[in-house]
Amino acid sequence: MQGIKRNILLNPGPATTTDTVKYAQVVPDICPRESEFGNLMEYVSVELARLVADPAEYTTVLFGGSGTAAVEAMLTSAVAEDAVIIVNNGAYGKRMCEIAEVYGLHFLEFKSPADDAIDLAALESMIETAPRRIAQLAVVHHETTTGLLNDIALIGEICRRHRIEMLVDAMSSYAAVPIDMKQMNASFLAASSNKNLQGMAGISFVIAERGKLEAMRQRKPRNYYLNVYAQYKFFSTTRQMRFTPPVQTLYALKQAIDELKLEGVSGRYERYSKSWETLTDGLARLGLATIVPKQHHSKILTSVLEPDCGGYDFNDMHDYLYSRGFTIYPGKIEGTKTFRIANIGDITYKDIEAFLQLLEEYLRQNGHTCGKGDDR
Repeated sequence: MQGIKRNILLNPGPATTTDTVKYAQVVPDICPRESEFGNLMEYVSVELARLVADPAEYTTVLFGGSGTAAVEAMLTSAVAEDAVIIVNNGAYGKRMCEIAEVYGLHFLEFKSPADDAIDLAALESMIETAPRRIAQLAVVHHETTTGLLNDIALIGEICRRHRIEMLVDAMSSYAAVPIDMKQMNASFLAASSNKNLQGMAGISFVIAERGKLEAMRQRKPRNYYLNVYAQYKFFSTTRQMRFTPPVQTLYALKQAIDELKLEGVSGRYERYSKSWETLTDGLARLGLATIVPKQHHSKILTSVLEPDCGGYDFNDMHDYLYSRGFTIYPGKIEGTKTFRIANIGDITYKDIEAFLQLLEEYLRQNGHTCGKGDDR
């Protein structure tokens, strides 16, 4: 197998993939209505559910589309006439609010800082004093605005006490941070193929309790393509998607799942964590401050305050690193100048060490005095 030029993607997805995942897409053309392809999708669906739940009780609903497609499908299919509380502590919690606004869902926005833990007492108080019945709560597990990891186990316990469903956007935690949907009381979970799964972009999915899906049977749909129940029912009887799936991308996803099974979710998170420790130690050595306290950090993505030096320019730094095989990402915190470094994908701490060396070279060339930083 011929090697493919390797780029180190330090953006929060799509992630760097193995050559074996890339080459898994090179398969004979096949009609996605054939039973052979149905077997492939069945395998993928079961294994995706198995990573976070018992496939006998939970199932995966596949969609062609980016991660936002799965979040939109989850929200608009799971939420009925009662209200949903949406936790907004970053760009992706805000995005869920925007989706709810577009569809006219009854929602209450719980705002929380993007760089610190959620005030759980305040969240529970909102549930108890809401002007109408709260049936669901939606939260982002890992908020890649900053790298904050929300404690969905504790939030799930609040939901259990108040008999409400928890909807989790696990886009950038799934397949890295260990998740047990039943134990954490998550009824629905949305994720995609191209982050910690280390597959190719183009597949998103919702994992849900089977009973919750069946309860949607009589519900009037809000949309057509992203209807979770319709997609679930069609697949359960035909082992086909209702509409044309991204065929080659699903072969790559199967390969990515098989590679994840060899490494294990805990093993993958351990590898990511070592890369994160290397990164944050290096940033501190260079005098660059990070945003989120370590005890609330995902160890998957780090938001970094831009250096205060006259020659610094993010786009210039991006281009300098990109030309040398490393891709970084701009910040997304309103009013704060940051950039972001993810440490997911088929990379190791050695790749992070090489990145830090290049980063130091760039900063020194542009007038930054490297020294002790604040890693909180």
